[in-house]
Amino acid sequence: MVERVFDVDKVTGSIPVSRTKIKISMKILSIETSCDDTGISIMEVKGGITNASFEVLANNVSSQISIHIPYGGVFPALAKREHIKNLPIILEKTLKESKIKNKKKPVDLITVTYGPGLEPTLWTGITFAQELAKKWNVPIMPVNHMEGHMLSIFANKKKKFKVLKIKNPALALLVSGGHTELVLIKKWMNYEIIGQTLDDAVGEAFDKVARMLDLPYPGGPEISKLAEQERNKTKNENIKLPRPMLYSKNLDFSFSGLKTAVLYLIKKIEPINKKTKAQIALEFENAAIECLVHKTAKAIEKYKIKTLIVAGGVSANEHLRNKMKEITGKKIKLFLPSKELTGDNSLMIGIAGYLNYIKNKKETPKIDSIKANGNLRL
Repeated sequence: MVERVFDVDKVTGSIPVSRTKIKISMKILSIETSCDDTGISIMEVKGGITNASFEVLANNVSSQISIHIPYGGVFPALAKREHIKNLPIILEKTLKESKIKNKKKPVDLITVTYGPGLEPTLWTGITFAQELAKKWNVPIMPVNHMEGHMLSIFANKKKKFKVLKIKNPALALLVSGGHTELVLIKKWMNYEIIGQTLDDAVGEAFDKVARMLDLPYPGGPEISKLAEQERNKTKNENIKLPRPMLYSKNLDFSFSGLKTAVLYLIKKIEPINKKTKAQIALEFENAAIECLVHKTAKAIEKYKIKTLIVAGGVSANEHLRNKMKEITGKKIKLFLPSKELTGDNSLMIGIAGYLNYIKNKKETPKIDSIKANGNLRL
Protein backbone atom coordinates (compact mmCIF):
# COMPACT_ATOMS: atom_id res chain seq x y z
CA MET A 1 0.00 0.00 0.00
CA VAL A 2 1.40 3.41 -0.98
CA GLU A 3 0.11 6.40 0.97
CA ARG A 4 1.22 9.86 -0.14
CA VAL A 5 1.11 12.55 2.54
CA PHE A 6 1.37 16.08 1.14
CA ASP A 7 2.41 19.14 3.09
CA VAL A 8 0.47 22.02 1.43
CA ASP A 9 1.79 25.57 1.44
CA LYS A 10 -0.72 27.65 3.43
CA VAL A 11 -0.12 30.83 1.37
CA THR A 12 -0.18 29.55 -2.24
CA GLY A 13 -2.04 26.30 -1.79
CA SER A 14 0.63 24.58 -3.88
CA ILE A 15 2.39 21.35 -3.01
CA PRO A 16 6.18 21.90 -2.82
CA VAL A 17 8.03 18.79 -4.04
CA SER A 18 10.69 19.22 -1.37
CA ARG A 19 8.04 18.88 1.33
CA THR A 20 6.28 15.88 -0.13
CA LYS A 21 6.54 12.77 1.99
CA ILE A 22 5.86 9.19 0.92
CA LYS A 23 4.86 6.57 3.41
CA ILE A 24 4.83 2.96 2.35
CA SER A 25 3.41 0.02 4.25
CA MET A 26 3.50 -3.40 2.63
CA LYS A 27 4.12 -7.10 3.05
CA ILE A 28 7.07 -8.65 1.25
CA LEU A 29 8.05 -12.25 0.64
CA SER A 30 11.78 -12.92 0.25
CA ILE A 31 13.55 -15.90 -1.32
CA GLU A 32 17.22 -16.88 -0.98
CA THR A 33 18.74 -19.81 -2.93
CA SER A 34 22.22 -18.60 -3.90
CA CYS A 35 24.01 -21.67 -2.55
CA ASP A 36 22.90 -24.50 -0.26
CA ASP A 37 20.42 -22.79 2.08
CA THR A 38 16.77 -22.48 1.07
CA GLY A 39 15.33 -19.43 2.81
CA ILE A 40 11.87 -17.85 2.69
CA SER A 41 10.54 -15.08 4.92
CA ILE A 42 7.59 -12.71 5.07
CA MET A 43 7.92 -9.26 6.63
CA GLU A 44 5.66 -6.27 7.03
CA VAL A 45 7.57 -3.07 6.39
CA LYS A 46 7.04 0.67 6.27
CA GLY A 47 9.13 3.79 5.98
CA GLY A 48 11.79 5.07 3.60
CA ILE A 49 15.41 4.24 2.87
CA THR A 50 16.80 5.85 6.02
CA ASN A 51 14.01 4.89 8.43
CA ALA A 52 12.56 1.59 7.21
CA SER A 53 10.90 -0.46 9.95
CA PHE A 54 10.48 -4.24 9.61
CA GLU A 55 8.33 -6.76 11.41
CA VAL A 56 9.08 -10.43 10.76
CA LEU A 57 5.85 -12.37 10.30
CA ALA A 58 7.59 -15.66 9.47
CA ASN A 59 11.14 -16.75 8.68
CA ASN A 60 12.28 -20.25 7.68
CA VAL A 61 15.43 -21.81 6.28
CA SER A 62 16.37 -25.33 5.27
CA SER A 63 20.07 -26.18 5.45
CA GLN A 64 21.69 -28.75 3.16
CA ILE A 65 24.97 -29.12 5.09
CA SER A 66 24.42 -32.76 6.01
CA ILE A 67 23.76 -33.62 2.35
CA HIS A 68 26.98 -32.01 1.08
CA ILE A 69 29.34 -33.29 3.81
CA PRO A 70 30.36 -36.39 1.77
CA TYR A 71 31.53 -34.06 -1.04
CA GLY A 72 33.55 -31.77 1.24
CA GLY A 73 31.67 -28.80 -0.21
CA VAL A 74 28.53 -27.80 -2.09
CA PHE A 75 27.66 -30.01 -5.06
CA PRO A 76 25.64 -27.64 -7.36
CA ALA A 77 23.41 -30.22 -9.08
CA LEU A 78 22.45 -31.71 -5.73
CA ALA A 79 21.85 -28.27 -4.22
CA LYS A 80 19.55 -27.39 -7.12
CA ARG A 81 17.53 -30.57 -6.63
CA GLU A 82 17.11 -29.89 -2.92
CA HIS A 83 15.98 -26.29 -3.52
CA ILE A 84 13.32 -27.44 -5.98
CA LYS A 85 12.06 -29.94 -3.41
CA ASN A 86 12.23 -27.57 -0.43
CA LEU A 87 10.83 -24.30 -1.83
CA PRO A 88 7.11 -25.25 -1.91
CA ILE A 89 7.37 -26.92 1.50
CA ILE A 90 9.02 -23.89 3.11
CA LEU A 91 6.60 -21.50 1.40
CA GLU A 92 3.60 -23.36 2.78
CA LYS A 93 5.10 -23.32 6.27
CA THR A 94 5.98 -19.62 6.03
CA LEU A 95 2.53 -18.58 4.80
CA LYS A 96 0.89 -20.56 7.59
CA GLU A 97 3.09 -19.01 10.28
CA SER A 98 2.55 -15.49 8.92
CA LYS A 99 -1.22 -15.79 9.56
CA ILE A 100 -2.03 -13.67 6.50
CA LYS A 101 -5.73 -13.92 5.73
CA ASN A 102 -5.64 -12.83 2.08
CA LYS A 103 -4.83 -16.09 0.28
CA LYS A 104 -5.26 -14.71 -3.25
CA LYS A 105 -2.66 -11.98 -2.73
CA PRO A 106 -0.82 -12.55 0.56
CA VAL A 107 2.03 -10.10 -0.18
CA ASP A 108 2.62 -6.87 -2.13
CA LEU A 109 6.16 -7.57 -3.31
CA ILE A 110 8.51 -10.50 -3.83
CA THR A 111 12.27 -10.09 -3.45
CA VAL A 112 14.66 -12.77 -4.67
CA THR A 113 18.42 -13.24 -4.97
CA TYR A 114 19.58 -13.18 -8.59
CA GLY A 115 23.34 -13.20 -7.98
CA PRO A 116 26.11 -13.73 -7.23
CA GLY A 117 26.08 -17.43 -6.43
CA LEU A 118 25.68 -20.80 -8.10
CA GLU A 119 23.59 -20.19 -11.21
CA PRO A 120 21.71 -23.53 -11.07
CA THR A 121 20.55 -22.76 -7.53
CA LEU A 122 19.85 -19.09 -8.25
CA TRP A 123 17.52 -20.12 -11.07
CA THR A 124 15.44 -22.27 -8.72
CA GLY A 125 14.63 -19.26 -6.55
CA ILE A 126 14.05 -16.93 -9.49
CA THR A 127 11.73 -19.35 -11.30
CA PHE A 128 9.78 -19.99 -8.11
CA ALA A 129 9.46 -16.23 -7.48
CA GLN A 130 8.28 -15.64 -11.06
CA GLU A 131 5.56 -18.27 -10.74
CA LEU A 132 4.32 -16.73 -7.49
CA ALA A 133 4.42 -13.18 -8.90
CA LYS A 134 2.23 -14.20 -11.81
CA LYS A 135 -0.15 -16.13 -9.58
CA TRP A 136 -0.54 -13.30 -7.07
CA ASN A 137 -0.12 -10.44 -9.58
CA VAL A 138 2.67 -8.70 -7.64
CA PRO A 139 6.05 -7.25 -8.74
CA ILE A 140 9.49 -8.79 -8.18
CA MET A 141 12.59 -6.95 -7.03
CA PRO A 142 15.83 -8.86 -7.80
CA VAL A 143 18.51 -8.52 -5.10
CA ASN A 144 22.30 -8.58 -5.10
CA HIS A 145 23.27 -11.22 -2.53
CA MET A 146 26.27 -9.20 -1.32
CA GLU A 147 24.17 -6.10 -0.74
CA GLY A 148 21.94 -8.36 1.31
CA HIS A 149 24.91 -9.39 3.48
CA MET A 150 25.79 -5.72 3.92
CA LEU A 151 22.29 -4.93 5.18
CA SER A 152 22.07 -8.04 7.38
CA ILE A 153 23.59 -5.95 10.18
CA PHE A 154 20.15 -4.49 10.92
CA ALA A 155 18.26 -7.77 11.30
CA ASN A 156 18.22 -9.71 14.55
CA LYS A 157 16.50 -12.56 16.36
CA LYS A 158 13.68 -10.26 17.45
CA LYS A 159 10.48 -9.84 15.48
CA LYS A 160 11.02 -6.14 14.83
CA PHE A 161 14.04 -4.12 13.66
CA LYS A 162 14.87 -0.88 11.84
CA VAL A 163 17.36 0.27 9.24
CA LEU A 164 19.49 2.66 11.23
CA LYS A 165 21.09 5.80 9.87
CA ILE A 166 24.85 5.40 9.52
CA LYS A 167 27.60 7.97 9.22
CA ASN A 168 29.28 8.15 5.82
CA PRO A 169 31.74 7.51 4.38
CA ALA A 170 31.24 3.90 5.45
CA LEU A 171 33.25 0.80 4.63
CA ALA A 172 32.08 -2.81 4.33
CA LEU A 173 34.35 -5.84 4.57
CA LEU A 174 32.37 -8.66 2.97
CA VAL A 175 33.85 -12.07 3.74
CA SER A 176 32.32 -15.39 2.74
CA GLY A 177 33.05 -18.65 0.96
CA GLY A 178 32.83 -16.97 -2.41
CA HIS A 179 33.78 -13.34 -1.75
CA THR A 180 36.34 -11.19 -0.02
CA GLU A 181 36.01 -7.51 -0.82
CA LEU A 182 36.26 -4.05 0.66
CA VAL A 183 33.36 -1.84 -0.40
CA LEU A 184 33.21 1.93 0.00
CA ILE A 185 29.66 3.01 0.84
CA LYS A 186 28.88 6.57 -0.20
CA LYS A 187 25.22 5.97 0.64
CA TRP A 188 22.90 2.97 0.43
CA MET A 189 22.75 1.60 -3.13
CA ASN A 190 25.85 3.62 -4.08
CA TYR A 191 28.98 1.45 -3.75
CA GLU A 192 32.54 1.18 -4.99
CA ILE A 193 34.70 -1.94 -4.60
CA ILE A 194 38.12 -0.66 -3.50
CA GLY A 195 39.75 -3.99 -2.69
CA GLN A 196 39.11 -7.67 -3.40
CA THR A 197 40.72 -11.09 -3.47
CA LEU A 198 42.74 -11.88 -6.57
CA ASP A 199 42.15 -15.63 -6.20
CA ASP A 200 40.52 -17.60 -3.35
CA ALA A 201 37.97 -16.02 -1.05
CA VAL A 202 38.91 -16.21 2.63
CA GLY A 203 35.99 -18.53 3.43
CA GLU A 204 37.04 -20.83 0.61
CA ALA A 205 40.59 -20.87 2.00
CA PHE A 206 39.25 -21.84 5.45
CA ASP A 207 37.32 -24.76 3.93
CA LYS A 208 40.27 -25.98 1.83
CA VAL A 209 42.70 -25.84 4.75
CA ALA A 210 40.16 -27.71 6.87
CA ARG A 211 40.12 -30.51 4.28
CA MET A 212 43.94 -30.63 4.38
CA LEU A 213 43.70 -31.09 8.14
CA ASP A 214 41.04 -33.76 7.71
CA LEU A 215 38.38 -31.65 9.44
CA PRO A 216 34.66 -31.99 8.61
CA TYR A 217 32.73 -29.61 6.33
CA PRO A 218 32.01 -26.74 6.77
CA GLY A 219 35.63 -26.15 7.69
CA GLY A 220 35.65 -22.55 8.95
CA PRO A 221 34.06 -23.21 12.35
CA GLU A 222 36.20 -26.33 12.81
CA ILE A 223 39.44 -24.40 12.17
CA SER A 224 38.36 -21.69 14.61
CA LYS A 225 37.46 -24.25 17.26
CA LEU A 226 40.94 -25.80 17.08
CA ALA A 227 42.62 -22.39 16.94
CA GLU A 228 40.94 -21.25 20.15
CA GLN A 229 42.33 -24.31 21.96
CA GLU A 230 45.86 -23.06 21.26
CA ARG A 231 45.41 -19.28 21.25
CA ASN A 232 46.76 -18.57 24.72
CA LYS A 233 49.34 -21.34 24.81
CA THR A 234 53.05 -21.21 23.98
CA LYS A 235 53.53 -20.73 20.25
CA ASN A 236 55.29 -23.39 18.19
CA GLU A 237 58.06 -21.42 16.44
CA ASN A 238 58.40 -24.12 13.78
CA ILE A 239 54.89 -23.43 12.50
CA LYS A 240 54.99 -20.22 10.51
CA LEU A 241 52.90 -19.11 7.54
CA PRO A 242 53.15 -16.08 5.22
CA ARG A 243 50.81 -13.08 5.18
CA PRO A 244 50.26 -12.65 1.40
CA MET A 245 50.05 -9.08 0.06
CA LEU A 246 50.08 -7.68 3.60
CA TYR A 247 52.24 -4.72 2.59
CA SER A 248 51.17 -4.30 -1.03
CA LYS A 249 50.28 -0.74 -2.00
CA ASN A 250 46.71 -1.64 -2.96
CA LEU A 251 43.81 -2.94 -0.88
CA ASP A 252 43.56 -6.34 -2.57
CA PHE A 253 43.93 -9.76 -0.95
CA SER A 254 45.33 -13.16 -1.94
CA PHE A 255 44.71 -16.40 -0.09
CA SER A 256 45.79 -18.99 -2.64
CA GLY A 257 49.45 -18.78 -1.60
CA LEU A 258 48.55 -19.06 2.07
CA LYS A 259 46.54 -22.21 1.34
CA THR A 260 49.49 -23.70 -0.59
CA ALA A 261 51.88 -22.80 2.25
CA VAL A 262 49.71 -24.82 4.64
CA LEU A 263 49.88 -27.81 2.29
CA TYR A 264 53.71 -27.67 2.17
CA LEU A 265 53.87 -27.22 5.95
CA ILE A 266 51.75 -30.31 6.53
CA LYS A 267 53.89 -32.38 4.15
CA LYS A 268 57.04 -31.14 5.86
CA ILE A 269 56.04 -32.23 9.36
CA GLU A 270 53.86 -35.30 8.62
CA PRO A 271 52.55 -37.24 10.40
CA ILE A 272 50.77 -34.59 12.48
CA ASN A 273 49.10 -35.22 15.82
CA LYS A 274 46.11 -33.42 17.35
CA LYS A 275 48.32 -30.83 19.04
CA THR A 276 50.16 -29.95 15.82
CA LYS A 277 46.90 -29.84 13.88
CA ALA A 278 45.53 -27.26 16.33
CA GLN A 279 48.75 -25.22 16.09
CA ILE A 280 48.52 -25.15 12.29
CA ALA A 281 44.86 -24.12 12.52
CA LEU A 282 45.83 -21.26 14.85
CA GLU A 283 48.65 -20.02 12.63
CA PHE A 284 46.45 -20.19 9.54
CA GLU A 285 43.61 -18.30 11.21
CA ASN A 286 46.02 -15.67 12.54
CA ALA A 287 47.56 -15.19 9.09
CA ALA A 288 44.22 -14.92 7.25
CA ILE A 289 42.67 -12.57 9.81
CA GLU A 290 45.79 -10.41 9.97
CA CYS A 291 45.55 -9.82 6.21
CA LEU A 292 41.88 -8.85 6.48
CA VAL A 293 42.43 -6.54 9.43
CA HIS A 294 45.54 -4.84 8.02
CA LYS A 295 43.89 -3.94 4.69
CA THR A 296 40.69 -2.84 6.42
CA ALA A 297 42.66 -0.53 8.74
CA LYS A 298 44.51 0.83 5.71
CA ALA A 299 41.21 1.59 3.95
CA ILE A 300 39.79 3.24 7.07
CA GLU A 301 42.75 5.61 7.20
CA LYS A 302 42.81 6.34 3.46
CA TYR A 303 39.10 7.10 3.10
CA LYS A 304 38.51 8.68 6.53
CA ILE A 305 35.89 6.05 7.34
CA LYS A 306 33.30 6.79 10.04
CA THR A 307 31.36 3.49 9.97
CA LEU A 308 32.65 -0.06 9.43
CA ILE A 309 30.46 -3.01 8.47
CA VAL A 310 31.82 -6.56 8.59
CA ALA A 311 29.43 -9.15 7.13
CA GLY A 312 29.22 -12.52 5.39
CA GLY A 313 29.72 -16.04 6.71
CA VAL A 314 33.30 -15.47 7.95
CA SER A 315 32.12 -12.49 10.04
CA ALA A 316 30.98 -15.08 12.59
CA ASN A 317 34.67 -15.76 13.34
CA GLU A 318 35.30 -14.61 16.90
CA HIS A 319 38.96 -13.73 16.34
CA LEU A 320 38.02 -11.50 13.38
CA ARG A 321 35.32 -9.79 15.43
CA ASN A 322 37.73 -9.06 18.28
CA LYS A 323 40.38 -7.65 15.96
CA MET A 324 37.85 -5.42 14.18
CA LYS A 325 36.74 -4.04 17.55
CA GLU A 326 40.38 -3.19 18.28
CA ILE A 327 40.95 -1.19 15.08
CA THR A 328 37.66 0.72 15.26
CA GLY A 329 37.85 1.65 18.93
CA LYS A 330 35.47 4.38 20.06
CA LYS A 331 35.84 6.75 17.10
CA ILE A 332 34.46 4.46 14.39
CA LYS A 333 31.06 2.80 14.62
CA LEU A 334 31.30 -0.96 14.02
CA PHE A 335 28.34 -2.99 12.76
CA LEU A 336 28.38 -6.79 12.86
CA PRO A 337 25.42 -9.06 12.02
CA SER A 338 24.15 -11.36 14.74
CA LYS A 339 25.95 -14.68 14.39
CA GLU A 340 22.68 -16.40 13.45
CA LEU A 341 22.44 -14.13 10.38
CA THR A 342 26.05 -14.15 9.19
CA GLY A 343 25.22 -16.95 6.76
CA ASP A 344 22.79 -16.83 3.83
CA ASN A 345 19.26 -15.86 4.87
CA SER A 346 16.14 -14.43 3.29
CA LEU A 347 15.72 -11.61 5.84
CA MET A 348 18.71 -9.78 4.40
CA ILE A 349 17.29 -10.24 0.88
CA GLY A 350 14.03 -8.69 2.06
CA ILE A 351 15.81 -5.65 3.53
CA ALA A 352 17.89 -5.03 0.40
CA GLY A 353 14.95 -5.70 -1.90
CA TYR A 354 12.69 -3.27 -0.08
CA LEU A 355 15.25 -0.46 -0.06
CA ASN A 356 15.85 -0.93 -3.78
CA TYR A 357 12.09 -0.96 -4.35
CA ILE A 358 11.78 2.39 -2.59
CA LYS A 359 14.55 3.83 -4.73
CA ASN A 360 13.51 2.26 -8.07
CA LYS A 361 9.77 1.59 -7.67
CA LYS A 362 8.98 3.20 -11.03
CA GLU A 363 11.37 0.85 -12.78
CA THR A 364 10.39 -2.51 -11.33
CA PRO A 365 11.67 -5.10 -13.86
CA LYS A 366 9.28 -7.21 -15.88
CA ILE A 367 8.78 -10.57 -14.23
CA ASP A 368 10.21 -12.65 -17.09
CA SER A 369 13.21 -10.34 -17.57
CA ILE A 370 14.94 -11.39 -14.34
CA LYS A 371 17.94 -13.63 -15.02
CA ALA A 372 20.44 -15.39 -12.75
CA ASN A 373 23.93 -13.90 -12.72
CA GLY A 374 26.45 -16.03 -10.87
CA ASN A 375 29.19 -13.39 -11.22
CA LEU A 376 27.11 -10.35 -10.29
CA ARG A 377 29.07 -7.50 -8.68
CA LEU A 378 28.03 -4.60 -6.50
